[in-house]
Amino acid sequence: MKKLDKLILKAFIGPFMLTFAVVEFIFLMQFMMKYMDDLVGKDLGFGVILQLLFYFTVLIVPISLPLAVLLSSLMTFGTLGEHHELTAIKTSGISLTRILQPVLLVSSLLAGGAFWFNNTIVPMANLEAYSLLWDVRQQKLALDIREGVFYNGIPGYTIKVNEKLGANGDLLKGVMIYDHTQSSGNMRVILADSGRMFTRFGGQYLGLELYRGRTYVEQPDANNRSGASFIRQNFKRNLITLSLESFGLDRTKKELFKENKMMLNLQQLHHTTDSLHSSLFRERKQLVQQLNPYYSYMRLDTTGQVALHKVENWRVPTKKLGSESSQIMQQAANRARNVQSYLSTSADRLNNKAKDTANYRIEIYRKFTQSAAILLMFLIGAPLGAIIKKGGLGVPILISIVFFIVYYVISIMGEKYGREVIMPVGVGMWMATAILAPVGLFFLYQARHDSGILDVDWERFRPSWLRWPLRGYKRTV
Repeated sequence: MKKLDKLILKAFIGPFMLTFAVVEFIFLMQFMMKYMDDLVGKDLGFGVILQLLFYFTVLIVPISLPLAVLLSSLMTFGTLGEHHELTAIKTSGISLTRILQPVLLVSSLLAGGAFWFNNTIVPMANLEAYSLLWDVRQQKLALDIREGVFYNGIPGYTIKVNEKLGANGDLLKGVMIYDHTQSSGNMRVILADSGRMFTRFGGQYLGLELYRGRTYVEQPDANNRSGASFIRQNFKRNLITLSLESFGLDRTKKELFKENKMMLNLQQLHHTTDSLHSSLFRERKQLVQQLNPYYSYMRLDTTGQVALHKVENWRVPTKKLGSESSQIMQQAANRARNVQSYLSTSADRLNNKAKDTANYRIEIYRKFTQSAAILLMFLIGAPLGAIIKKGGLGVPILISIVFFIVYYVISIMGEKYGREVIMPVGVGMWMATAILAPVGLFFLYQARHDSGILDVDWERFRPSWLRWPLRGYKRTV
């Protein structure tokens, strides 16, 4: 049996490593395409890009493992069935469940490792990845001075170049620079026939060497407010150094992101969820008490009613009672509007807090469901591969994609329903597993009886107490 286990494990490990690498690459490209607009044109450097690639690679490991297990299980047992090795093993008296045990053991270890990885490594990777991504999004686009366009990316300056020459576009013609560093508008203008652009001091500063130009400076007259004087200065060569500090990548303190639900482990999520639950329960309980000031209780004096029967004084009480009634009705309407406004505001606040609580609970369940998905995909892939008896990358990839899409869509729906408090969070997060687990058990049942996917013998599912009368009916017929 040890030789058989080694044979099955060798047939499984190779496809698993290959499919895991391919799935990681596909999901990684999806992540990078999602944030491509935030990365392009900012001259981030190779180191920053490598950091983002590494962190995103870590983040997609829990997502990639279920699909890799599904695809490799299909390929492994499909290849064994296609080469009749699975049939030979069964004819030696070994059941299918025994044949699946080595891969089941590996899948169980992967599920346990995925849970630890999801609870320990992924929160730290989330903190590093999304804090770096936040800083990248805040960074300005790289220096991009175009021909005939005013460029104001450098703080305090507006630059326009009529023409750029040279292999690197560093030779300039028709240069115009507005200096706003004194916060006094366009009081200083520099014009030059030509120039050269280059970086200085390790790329921290931009150097503009201008030739044959003029500098215009407007100086308001202190005595005559309506007038101003201009100073013009000609130059043959002028060197201007501009700071590029605003283009650097400034890192934000990571402590500011630590409270996000994606950066918390299971213990921290439970603590935060308990706090939110307690706060939500306390606010709901206090809501009734806070409504009491909006209600008032009045007792009407019955003397007015008695006075109505007095003929000689009937006009005065009737008029008094009518004015008091209209005043009471007006006060009641105002109080009703106040109660409605207060209840609407309170309902929105409590609903938002309930959604926040649901979001944290979703992260708790996600750590379990992503690990359970590995066993679920094995339960679907291994028996299905033994049934279809097709190895390679053709049919297994197609079937794997179909089942993974179904699982992913149901998971997204359940997560959305839980986040919107339409259904309990636990029900929504486990909905995909609860729906697909019977499918996997059905495939396992069919594979054990060497039946096709649609070849269902309904006699097996009929209770024993119902088989005897039907059997007698068949004999009679």
